[in-house]
Amino acid sequence: MSPSVPLQEMIRAIRSARTQCEERGVIQRECAAIRAQFRQSDNGGRSHNLAKLLYVHMLGYPAHFGQMECVRMIASPRYSEKRVGYLGAMMLLDEKQDASLLITNSIKNDLSHSNQYVQSLALCTLACMGSAEMCRDLAPEIDRLLRASNSYIKKKAALCAVHIVRKVHDLGEMFAPAARSLLSEKNHGVLHGAVVLITELCERNLETLEKFRKAVPDLVQIMKGLVISGYSPEHDVAGISDPFLQVRILRLLRILGHNNEAASDAMNDLLAQVATNTDSTKTVGNAVLYETVLTVLDIKSESGLRVLAVNILGRFLLNNDRNIRYIAMISLQKIVGTDHNAVQRHRGTIVDCLKDQDASVKRRALDLSLALVSASNIRSMMKELLIFLSSCPLELRSQAASGIFIAAERYAPSQRWHIDTILHVLTTAGGDVRDETVPNLIQLITNASELHCYTVHKLYRALLTDISQQSLVQVACWCIGEYGDLLLRGECQETEPVQVHEAPTQLCIDSVLSLDQSHMSSPATRGFALTATMKLSTRITDNVDRIRSIVSIYGSCIDVELQQRAVEYNALVPVSFKSFDILSVLERMPVIEKTAPGQTNGESTGEPIKDIQSVKVKQGELLLPQPPANQVCDLLDLLGGSEETLQPSPAAGGTAPGLPANTASTAGGDLLDLLGGLEPAPLTPVQVYEKDGVTLTMSCEKQSATGLTVTLTASNSTESDISSLTLQAAVPKSVQLHMKAPSGDSLPARGAAKVTQMVVLNNPNKVNLKMRVRISYSSQGSAFQDTIQIDAFPGLSAAGH
Repeated sequence: MSPSVPLQEMIRAIRSARTQCEERGVIQRECAAIRAQFRQSDNGGRSHNLAKLLYVHMLGYPAHFGQMECVRMIASPRYSEKRVGYLGAMMLLDEKQDASLLITNSIKNDLSHSNQYVQSLALCTLACMGSAEMCRDLAPEIDRLLRASNSYIKKKAALCAVHIVRKVHDLGEMFAPAARSLLSEKNHGVLHGAVVLITELCERNLETLEKFRKAVPDLVQIMKGLVISGYSPEHDVAGISDPFLQVRILRLLRILGHNNEAASDAMNDLLAQVATNTDSTKTVGNAVLYETVLTVLDIKSESGLRVLAVNILGRFLLNNDRNIRYIAMISLQKIVGTDHNAVQRHRGTIVDCLKDQDASVKRRALDLSLALVSASNIRSMMKELLIFLSSCPLELRSQAASGIFIAAERYAPSQRWHIDTILHVLTTAGGDVRDETVPNLIQLITNASELHCYTVHKLYRALLTDISQQSLVQVACWCIGEYGDLLLRGECQETEPVQVHEAPTQLCIDSVLSLDQSHMSSPATRGFALTATMKLSTRITDNVDRIRSIVSIYGSCIDVELQQRAVEYNALVPVSFKSFDILSVLERMPVIEKTAPGQTNGESTGEPIKDIQSVKVKQGELLLPQPPANQVCDLLDLLGGSEETLQPSPAAGGTAPGLPANTASTAGGDLLDLLGGLEPAPLTPVQVYEKDGVTLTMSCEKQSATGLTVTLTASNSTESDISSLTLQAAVPKSVQLHMKAPSGDSLPARGAAKVTQMVVLNNPNKVNLKMRVRISYSSQGSAFQDTIQIDAFPGLSAAGH
């Protein structure tokens, strides 16, 4: 066995190893020699060998066989061995290992040692790896050292007490009196440890927090002394006197002043003094200013002081350091709902951050810019946002488009401006918009009757230019199907009329063929184009044969929904398009009344339909008016008589265009539903939760004797957006529960949109049904969670539910 070499020689040999195998060989030889020497009782180089073993541990190799040697060296009376032994214990031991319990008595003895450095070693080890049992046993010793006369020991004891409080919360009351007395110390190290300890105590116990609120004047005096003190080489960092202690005091003041007006008033003058006197040209000064801003915004501060804090964040936005700009925008995002006007003053600087090269800064600037949009600046802000949308990264395009849609719907100065803005977004980022964009835009266009000619001309131009943006193509096909006859009149006064040299029917037929051949076209887009062709054919009937051929082609389409729609349309195509029945089926749609902000592509997510005339738009769905009973029978005769009830196709995705979930029971009702008609009015939803502006309503629909569909709808009436919204449900064990995917996970402010969650329950044993719902979300950077229990389900009979 080769003798062990000195530490410096071992490090040199390891560093000179050319391969990992050679390095392992050197370490294995040294570990073998260290083991052999650990077994010798009269080993005089134990500290030297343990130091080498610690270096091996730092390289990632196993060194657990040195744990007992650490225990023996801690018990040694020699300081050189005790120092290495404590260092080894902090590196090789933790509270999960039994060997750590063997050093409890040694630590207790060393805490009473006459040498302050031996006491310091014991305090550092206990603060690093002390278990809960060790903390309970040694807490009285730490409390005694907190009252010692030695500042060096008191500083170490305060930090050790922080670890004990984190491990055993109940021991916090023991250290509160000593921590309060430490605030009278002049030593900055002791003050720093005392402030950290008081912060930990206040965060974990409300009663302790109330007690330490009486210490706010003392903390204010300490902070003032740091701010107005002259140059001190011992504590000066870049011209700031002890910035670490200043930051700690500001954090403690933020906790003490939260939701307490008296404590906040006591610190307002100090915060104003720090905000105005701290140098903002250095990173150290910016750190102090940032903590000052957070404290001002979190306490009950004066309005002028809050404006000063927002102005400091505005100066941060001009800083060359991207990290400083990033944290400034995060802070502004949290307060834009409460201090909107103050943040508006820095709108230009925030918009300039959209041009930053850093993706994180761009994302935060986008969030903040969208939050700053209001009725007074909608035009200027939307211009900047549209410019950003045209050049923003792909990962931000969907977020930008959604934000623009919400802002335009909320603050649009006119319908034409609203339509132009959404069309601009669809032209630029039509592939990145949400599903509900198409039905929402169709509803907007339908309601703006005076702009039908203007809109159809503009969409016709867009369709001729680009068919890659599927959402834009779907809206264009729908509008051409509804208002294509306006293309021939040339009466549009607001824009230059489009010169249409061929019939709109011919145009739509060619569009269907081009979309069918394009790999970019989705089945939904083909459905819109096919329906538009059918609707135009009733007004211009010079291409009946070609219409039949197109419809026949889609009769064998691989997509089940398109195939079923084509079969239905083919049955409706007569020799002449002038019959009353076909004209009534394919006539222009009435005004669409929006009944549920949570609808996506016309599919209701659980919101009640209050008006039977409300229409869903899905892939160019048609609306059938309510003809007299004899006309219904005549229409049924077109499809083979009215004697039998029509049955929906059982194939997945094969529902007829606009076929609702609950169809009417009669044959006439089935056919009306087949072409996008009437739905029974569902039960009125019941509010089951309302707190802090967040509302949750519930509606139920009985599917069978044991089946039940529950729709939960969440809304937000506060001034700030809500994100990370989740709804979780629990039912008795005998009840089967299936939660479908929610319609979203965010709730815009002021009820701009809703989130729905469908829960399907099966109660085969017909037990008394109860459901517990947990709602959790994030708002202004804080997480919220609450639980409710639902014992009654509205509108259900006692049969099994």
